[in-house]
Amino acid sequence: MIYDFTVVGAGIVGLSTAYKLSLSYPDANILVLEKENRVAPHQTGHNSGVIHSGIYYKPGSYKAKNCVDGRHQLVKFCRENDVAHEICGKIIVASDESEIPKLEEIYERGLQNEIEGIKVIDKEEMLEIEPYVNGVQAIHVPCTGIVDFVGMCEVLSEKITESGNQVRLNQQVQSVSQKNGCLTVQTSKETFQTGYLINCAGLHSDRVARSAGVQSPIKIVPFRGEYYELAPSAQHKVKGLIYPLPNPEFPFLGVHFTKMVLGGVECGPNAVFTFKREGYTKGSFDFRDTIEVADFPGFWKLASQHWKMGIDEMYRSYSKRGFLKNLQKLIPSIELQDLTGSPSGVRAMALKPNGDILDDFYFETTDREVHVLNAPSPAAIAGLSIGDEIVKKVEENFSLV
Repeated sequence: MIYDFTVVGAGIVGLSTAYKLSLSYPDANILVLEKENRVAPHQTGHNSGVIHSGIYYKPGSYKAKNCVDGRHQLVKFCRENDVAHEICGKIIVASDESEIPKLEEIYERGLQNEIEGIKVIDKEEMLEIEPYVNGVQAIHVPCTGIVDFVGMCEVLSEKITESGNQVRLNQQVQSVSQKNGCLTVQTSKETFQTGYLINCAGLHSDRVARSAGVQSPIKIVPFRGEYYELAPSAQHKVKGLIYPLPNPEFPFLGVHFTKMVLGGVECGPNAVFTFKREGYTKGSFDFRDTIEVADFPGFWKLASQHWKMGIDEMYRSYSKRGFLKNLQKLIPSIELQDLTGSPSGVRAMALKPNGDILDDFYFETTDREVHVLNAPSPAAIAGLSIGDEIVKKVEENFSLV
């Protein structure tokens, strides 16, 4: 069989793309290839499950547009398909008076991004929502929620197969070549023929692009986010989602408290460089992954710019008390015995050779391929909207008959 479209990666972006392609091209044969033995195995399955509102992102950016549209699509999809989710709301906290100007800046950005229902609240109103929080002022974001992203991916996979298409597991893509108007995709097990290819391989997206002959300057550098969970005796101290003000110089939202849709409260994450693209533990190491980063000038330029922050993050990685100190800025009554271990996640950070972090979604296209080379948070929330964006790129760049 020659497939019309082959999607690499069965995370939420890949599955959303295949699903949207199946709706736009109901007669097409669509194949999804995933190297693991299940869907949503890496970034999608290891994130904190937050339905972000879109309040943080630069107005007019892919992130801002796709997050707001994707959020509405995601909530509708979850309601229609019984995917576990809850619109529990969130507060973004100014810990002291010096942070209020930054809080107001984020609020104004939220208004520009048309985030519904947001409101600046005083300390009294903040304590009504989250009684244990320490702060002087906050933004209440009532449309933020939580969701089971793995459950959503399982439903997307079912819908793709029910429409006559295929999701093939244990198929790691090794190379992509083109001949006579057809692409050949070689995996670890089989060879597939396809008319067009969409690369949504996440942590390995740059490698898949290179295997297809795309010489992108972008390099994926992995950063591990480590979490704790609150012990059951302390979970009553968090009603919804509690976030600090983000550091504007770094694309992480800071250590925060996240009520989880399947139960429990997560605390974190920090962000530390990991020596393996799928390095979920402190001892994770892969020689090839490490050498690739060491040979990339962008990593060293990033490190030289943010070494102090890197040391702080590493300290919190090895010091539970250091991690606790950050959490206590938001909830002072949290104690060391309230924290229990929790699985980590790895984020695919896309870097330019000059050390700049690629902060927005980024695609590279050919006449037969779309490569999603950067899909940072809020990609999970925006997945269905990113799928629409990729369908547009397919229409614009491919000569479909």
